[in-house]
Amino acid sequence: MRAPNLLAIAVVIMGLVLAASAGFAFWPSLLRPVLIALGLEHAPPRVYTVQERLDEIGPAASARLKAYFAAAGVAYPPAAITLVGLKSERTLQLYARGSGADSSWKIIHIYQVKAASGHLGPKLREGDKQVPEGVYGIDTLNPNSHYNVSMRVSYPNAFDKARAAEEHRDNLGGDIMIHGRAASIGCLAMGDPASEDLFTLAASVGIGNVAVIIAPLDLRTQPRPAVDGAPAWLPTLYSQIEQALKPFPAPSGSAS
Repeated sequence: MRAPNLLAIAVVIMGLVLAASAGFAFWPSLLRPVLIALGLEHAPPRVYTVQERLDEIGPAASARLKAYFAAAGVAYPPAAITLVGLKSERTLQLYARGSGADSSWKIIHIYQVKAASGHLGPKLREGDKQVPEGVYGIDTLNPNSHYNVSMRVSYPNAFDKARAAEEHRDNLGGDIMIHGRAASIGCLAMGDPASEDLFTLAASVGIGNVAVIIAPLDLRTQPRPAVDGAPAWLPTLYSQIEQALKPFPAPSGSAS
């Protein structure tokens, strides 16, 4: 009888050990659905595409929007929208214009800002908790926000970057959002229904057709505010905002 090949035996044993280890590695993934069903483990949060989120929130949001647009006498969906945020008044005004003969801007609805941090005056750096002031666009839509849904404001813009370069400021901050819920640091928290309206509307018209004007107060009807520690260029910024606001008639009425 031939003597056992010790090397072959060692290889077989090592193979069995590796196979068992691999099997154990797969056990958590095999057991996870059972543990979730028994309530012993939480299911991972679902990751949505924009369209999947719209499929969920769009019908109710569109119904609200169609009612607002019908009352304003503007066809839905519009060709473009502008959001005018007023920090002192804590409102976000929705304006729209159609693509037909009457392309003037009309007020559609006034939303209440549920939460916003900081004080009057522009955002200068990360961590100052300021809502920026200026004329912006929307960069992206986030269907997986921790604050329901959100839209990213294009802060810092060219003006913000130029003033920062002149003053040798860096780390201007970012990720300024218009989102749901009622808590915020530097963003505009609108509550969930309003954030769903705005998210749905921005997706409908395309983010390239959305403008955002954020002002310290309504510069169409009120004088410029005194801002403690204001930079020397603040009058220039407020002149830009006043010019940007000219096509938009100041509304009357309360936010909702």
